[in-house]
Amino acid sequence: MMYAALWRILPGPWWVRLIIVLVAVAAILYGLFFYVFPWVSPIISPGDVTIESPAS
Repeated sequence: MMYAALWRILPGPWWVRLIIVLVAVAAILYGLFFYVFPWVSPIISPGDVTIESPAS
């Protein structure tokens, strides 16, 4: 329902809307991969996970 409302407010025919959406998704992914994830990586420390084996 929210996506339909966003689709309706975009200008132009369906193919222009599709290009706008693809460019927006690409820009969001670029921002996440090159700015957000590297900034958050030292805080999360995914390499410090320890899994203990169950007692036998």
